[in-house]
Order: sequence, then C-alpha cells, then structure tokens
Amino acid sequence: MNNFPEQVTLVEVGPRDGLQNEKHPVTTQTKIELVERLAEAGLTKIETGSFVSPKWVPQMADSGDVFAGIQRNPVVTYSALTPNHKGFELAMAAGADEVAIFGAASQSFSQKNINCSIEESLERFAPVLDAALAHGKRVRGYVSCVLGCPYEGYIAPEQVARVSKLMLDMGCYEISLGDTIGTGTPVKTRAMLDAVMTQIPASRLAVHFHDTYGQALANLTMALGCGIQVIDSAVAGLGGCPYAKGASGNVATEDVLYMLDGMGIRTGVNMDRLLDTSRFISQTLGRPPVSKAANALLAAR
Repeated sequence: MNNFPEQVTLVEVGPRDGLQNEKHPVTTQTKIELVERLAEAGLTKIETGSFVSPKWVPQMADSGDVFAGIQRNPVVTYSALTPNHKGFELAMAAGADEVAIFGAASQSFSQKNINCSIEESLERFAPVLDAALAHGKRVRGYVSCVLGCPYEGYIAPEQVARVSKLMLDMGCYEISLGDTIGTGTPVKTRAMLDAVMTQIPASRLAVHFHDTYGQALANLTMALGCGIQVIDSAVAGLGGCPYAKGASGNVATEDVLYMLDGMGIRTGVNMDRLLDTSRFISQTLGRPPVSKAANALLAAR
C-alpha cells in the first residue's frame, strides 16, 4: 500500500472505446489524425479500432481504413478489439499489432452487451486466442463491471477474480479491470484488487476506470498503491457506456497524466502535445474536453 511505481504505462483507448458510442459520424480522417497525434504525444499503446459488426457499432465500421491510413510509429502498439474469430481475421488483415477480447464479471451485463453468458463468451474467445497464438499475436483481456453492474448492482470481488483468472489461463497476457459504470470507490477498488491479486500478480493487471461519480483518480491512486502499473484512459475523457444510464466517459488521459506527473511517476507522455490532441478532437466533436486538467491548462495558455 502506497508503494507507488516509478513508471506507469498509459493505454490510450480514446480512438476505440472513446469514439465508439458517438451519436454523429466521426470521419475516418479524423480518427487517423487522432491516432497519429496521440502517438506523437508519446503514447505507446493505442486502441486504434474495433472489428465488430457494423450493425451493432457503426462508428467502428471503418476501422480497417483507419489502420490502413495511419503513419505508424515503430515504438507504438496499435491494437484492436476482436469479439470473435471473424473479427480477429479482419484485425490481422488490417495489420493490428495485438488484439483484445471483452468479457464481464456480471452475467446480466454479458447478456445485454454481447448477448451470451460469461461462460459462452469465453467459449467464443477460445478460437481468437488459438488463432492469435498461431499468428504470434498477443491478446489482452477486458473484464467489465468489476466494481458494479447497472443491472445487478454489487459484484463480488471473488467473481471478478474468477473471471479474470479464467481469461488469463486462456492465454491473455494482461487483464484490464474495468469499472464500466464508474460506481467504484477506493475502498471497493482495494477489496476487488485484493481478491484478484490472490489469483493474478499485479504485473499482469491493468485498470480501466470511468469517472461517472468523480472517483476515477482516487481509485487509480489506490490501484497504484497496490502495485498496478498499467492504466487505461481516453483523451478528453471520451466515451461512455450505452448499457449504463448516466455513465460518463473514461477517465481523461490529461487528468491521469497531470496526477502522475505530480507524483513524479514517469509515463513518457508529453502534456503539451496531449493538450493539442485534446483540443483537436474536442473541437472536431464540438464540445469541450471532459477533463479538468485540459480545460484549466488550455485556458492558461
């Protein structure tokens, strides 16, 4: 506890998780420029797209074109969400560096989000992991609703640990624990991580918090004190959850970076360039950043 790491990796999820629920179309060129700007800011892991059915996520229908259009930085990992084997094949054709699968600690959320039980979802993921192994590609696992579900409410930490361990044992190199609706608090975060870390070491875990109730940075501080060194975030606080009423976006990369910089924790991300990126995507979408740090620092320029 309170033994903070010297360095943290930020996983930028804005281009995928952040934009996927935008109501108005975002152009392919905007997505390409967003990814390139994020890479120039020093982010080395960027969720670039998602190969899901365009019927369900129309905003991601052009992910192949985004991958094809970006000028790649050799130190950046460009990843894609792939819910099934077909999605994996499309991601490989597009040149994704790694892929991710998306599960849940809540049976109800799993049914609403991907129309199957937790157990059925893991069965769907098995061919993806087999194919990834054959292609020499790494697979990241997401577990959603780790600190609460919009349908079930409380989720037992032991359930989070069970699902996370199953995904790790299937071959995921890292498990990202997501507070999908942002209801978590530091005490709940600690209890959940204590349970998960009886099964999985901190070095194989990441955290993915939403800021619906303004608790994301407090939860992140708790996670850092527990030894977590990988944090998911989205530039300008993009995103939300369509299955969780009132759930605001992912914790803003600018806010996380401001906090980590202030703690003396290295990330390799340049705040000035990140702010330029935040302003770019916010102006494109026609609204201010959902980031206190971005709004304050941009106003002070």
